[in-house]
Amino acid sequence: MSSGRVSTGLAKLDAALGGGLLPGKLTVLLGATGIGKTQLGVTILHAGLQQEGQRGILFDMTSRGDSQNQAEYAKRMFGWEMTQANAETNPTIEEVWEVEQARRDALHLFQRSGKRVTIQDLETEQWKEWKAELNRKITRAIGFFYANFVHGVRRVMIDGIEPTDRASDSFQMHVFEYLYHQIFQKDHDWVARDLFRAQFREQQDKVMAHGYDHKEIASFIACTSKEVMLEELMQRPIEAGDILSNANTIIVMGKIRDGLSMKRGLFVAKHRGSACSEDVLLYRITEQGIEFEA
Repeated sequence: MSSGRVSTGLAKLDAALGGGLLPGKLTVLLGATGIGKTQLGVTILHAGLQQEGQRGILFDMTSRGDSQNQAEYAKRMFGWEMTQANAETNPTIEEVWEVEQARRDALHLFQRSGKRVTIQDLETEQWKEWKAELNRKITRAIGFFYANFVHGVRRVMIDGIEPTDRASDSFQMHVFEYLYHQIFQKDHDWVARDLFRAQFREQQDKVMAHGYDHKEIASFIACTSKEVMLEELMQRPIEAGDILSNANTIIVMGKIRDGLSMKRGLFVAKHRGSACSEDVLLYRITEQGIEFEA
């Protein structure tokens, strides 16, 4: 990335971020349902087409069966026909190296789970069943990400994270922690070892020929908050172990009362390692996505 920054695709937001996001870092988009997190995330992913030559990819963590409408937004906002990866089968070794077969825009891995998002909601046996399901599907997730990264993708968005009282109670966060530390922040050859396993040695030459630097991968996670008002989000405390404490950048999105009406506002609450604006950016959601007020 020649600029040293990751463009969001929105000039005003890039300016508020001191030139854009930092590659290799985690950004949290935090706000109530319907506030525009997914539209912003899709915009950031699409911006990869101009900056890196490949759009980013989306991993939908929704487990209740309801759609986040990412494909609909992508098509309406950018004419982007988002391709879905098969949630049931891993790409074959041959397909990993073939760009037309490997490149898929989105994966909704737990779409038929229909489970709640906290460990406390599950009985002991249900929790064991969930962990067994996760173990079966984690190789599918590795295959999805690796097959995209070796073909130039450098942006990842995790969507559909629902609110819980404590992050440690959320099995969605358990999954995210694995993805972030064991895939996004791991050297490419070790990710390949996890994927190919016994076949790694015979694939080693191709693995090295398709190497990528994980420090260039920008990851985003869209988290739904219980708080609706922007002021509440700006004052939200950060607890030890909370994903907010580990994120490099936090962008909060919420409602602002303006007389008898409500507006939407965005604020860069944290942007470690960079200057950033202290201003609240007012915005609206249009058919073309997020539009900032002058």
